[in-house]
Amino acid sequence: MELVLDIATWILLLAGSVLLLITGYGLLRLPDLYTRIHAGGMADTLATFLIFIGLALQSGFTLVTAKLLLVLVFVFFTSPTSSYALAQASFVAGLKPKLDGFGPAKKTDEDA
Repeated sequence: MELVLDIATWILLLAGSVLLLITGYGLLRLPDLYTRIHAGGMADTLATFLIFIGLALQSGFTLVTAKLLLVLVFVFFTSPTSSYALAQASFVAGLKPKLDGFGPAKKTDEDA
């Protein structure tokens, strides 16, 4: 039974770590602030969830598990809220989202 618990813990920790690496790469490659906020807020919350559940499985039913779950609930509510607040403040400040997609830049009359 302990081997199954260790395997499940490692799978959750590795999945969360890989998701954080993908999120970091996405933050570097995405075209504008709004897509970066979305990637950072959503994927970071899921990665934190996976890592904390893996840590909770490893620690067993102790006070440490209760503390991990409380931190997880806090992150679950604050991360999307802070992402929304940042996007709303950026929009109110006048930063417009990029709407032309990920493809190469379109040529205009000014570029010709």
